[in-house]
Amino acid sequence: MKEKKTLILVTNDDGIEAHGIRILIDIARLYGEVIVVAPDSPQSAKSHSITQNIPISFREIKLENQYREYSCSGTPVDCVKLAVHEILERKPDLILSGINHGLNTSISVLYSGTMGAAIEGSLNSIRSIGFSAENYLPDADFSYTVPYIKKIIEDVMQNGLPEGVSLNVNIPENPKGMVLCRSAHGKWKEKFIDAKNPHGRKVFWISGKFIDLEPDSEDTDIFLINKGYASIVPTKANFNDIDSLKELKFRKLYQ
Repeated sequence: MKEKKTLILVTNDDGIEAHGIRILIDIARLYGEVIVVAPDSPQSAKSHSITQNIPISFREIKLENQYREYSCSGTPVDCVKLAVHEILERKPDLILSGINHGLNTSISVLYSGTMGAAIEGSLNSIRSIGFSAENYLPDADFSYTVPYIKKIIEDVMQNGLPEGVSLNVNIPENPKGMVLCRSAHGKWKEKFIDAKNPHGRKVFWISGKFIDLEPDSEDTDIFLINKGYASIVPTKANFNDIDSLKELKFRKLYQ
């Protein structure tokens, strides 16, 4: 019986034409059969959103031996769902999301479409990794990320991941190495920039500044990135706060 090649699904949130996903595709093709399903336009900060009010579609762009590429009108999570349930003949062995133009550390993981796609994969019991790099330029030189990405892919393919866990990998420019760590406790202090559209109506652009709430903690992704290391954070979609559950049980209001 012929052994099945490793099936790898590649997606992102910067759009199928982004430079980062092209680097990731080239790496993925070293390890198996690759199917690309990525948004047809930028979908940054879409988190885990899905499209409900309008239909979504996909279009075949390229078909080669052991390689297929599709653009999708939806969000990154739409791309994963559509690929798993409609496009692929079997569940992928691995999902790779990225390379995102810009880091997704700390609380940013909650807003990230890159990690939304990876987390969706883990919810389907698929080994999934999100990659982000410290360069926002459209033509960023991501060559420094390649050996680190390859090493992580090889480790996950060989050793797997815990059930429901994906990896959030952030790589600064010219990293000193990689460290397994936790996500920093931080928040964004929002600022809105207002202007007027051609019809005179007030419009806003959201901006802001990240605030690290534990700057002296040496085991966080923010601290290690600032020290020049790539961070690897095991990520799981679990919003239960068990400690609060125990505490709230003693409140008369809830008895």
